Amino acid sequence: MTTAPLSVAVIGAGMAGKTHANAWRQAGTVYDLGLPPVRLATIADAHLPFAEDAAKRYGYENAVGDWREVAEDDSIDIVSIVVGNALHREIAEAMAASGKHVLCEKPLAGTLEDAKAMAELEAKHPDLVLATGYTFRRNAGIAMLAKLAQEGALGEVAHLDARYWCDYGADPNVPMAWRYKGPMGSGALGDVGSHLVDSAELIMGPVVEVSGAQLVRTIAERPVATGAVAGGRGVTAAADAPKEEVENDDVATFTARFASGAAGTFSVSRVAHGLPNYKNLAVLGTGGSATWSLDRTGEIQLADASSPAGLGGLRQVLVNPDFPYFKNGSSMAFGGVGLNQIEQFTYQAHAFLQQVAGIEDGALPRCASFSDGYRQMRILGAVAESADRGGAAIQID
Repeated sequence: MTTAPLSVAVIGAGMAGKTHANAWRQAGTVYDLGLPPVRLATIADAHLPFAEDAAKRYGYENAVGDWREVAEDDSIDIVSIVVGNALHREIAEAMAASGKHVLCEKPLAGTLEDAKAMAELEAKHPDLVLATGYTFRRNAGIAMLAKLAQEGALGEVAHLDARYWCDYGADPNVPMAWRYKGPMGSGALGDVGSHLVDSAELIMGPVVEVSGAQLVRTIAERPVATGAVAGGRGVTAAADAPKEEVENDDVATFTARFASGAAGTFSVSRVAHGLPNYKNLAVLGTGGSATWSLDRTGEIQLADASSPAGLGGLRQVLVNPDFPYFKNGSSMAFGGVGLNQIEQFTYQAHAFLQQVAGIEDGALPRCASFSDGYRQMRILGAVAESADRGGAAIQID
């Protein structure tokens, strides 16, 4: 087990990059003591003012404008990659070659070819932890839905309904950014749909087939960005600015079949007006139903056979220390305190540090691997293929 300090760098200082920076800072404050000390080393961003701002906010020693400086710094042990997914492969390969552990945001890469190459890094560098950032695996409510489904508390689960609706692209004057480039299937589907599919498999087990897919682009053009844009969120351009073609999907819907035989229905959007970050999961079984929603993340809704006759129906169950992740994961770990999405990143950072340090008996299971990230991209690729083939059923190998 490693007890020496571990130095961390974050590549990308936009919204998600700052969240990673905060998570590394907070990771030692949750669960049991015993993690190696963490040195907050460097924030890198192509737009140096972003890096400088994040470094000051979160207490990192250095800010640089080129990620290659991180690769060349032998004092850095761990790197978060939080930039456009088309850049992930080049950066991950360079970091692994320089002996650094890597936590890479989802989706794993810009193409299936790049994702496969990244998954192959695991065999080339067996001494490194190479992980994909599926933070919703760390959500107490979602983890409880998985526990209920897998332990049979809901009877035979026949159906999962999953939706993730956002409005960050609803305004046509939001300028062009990396989120709007790349082939159909890497837009809303790759961005928020990747989270949705990963949560679905956590609860239901493997997806074996997708079908009935539709990919829709509702905003064909966006203004050309005139300055640094952190992922295309929270900024607008003048209505008369020059326009650039949007290359991928704003909306995606599809159905799925799980290895258990259960059905899944999926819907994602980045143009859902008035819904800034709405994720909802409903697990429907013969003996019970359970739902979770990101806008009420400190609870689940549960209906089962325990209610008195005539008094059935969904009831609120507050997240509490009997839920996965919550005990010792909060400074106020009792029902009614609630949770937020930011805490998932802290729990993920803690789990990653455990893996790097060789701590096998910690509070959290292992992080998703690069191979897991590649699998999710194969599923999303099958959805895009189904849409291209008029909704045809596509098997998942």
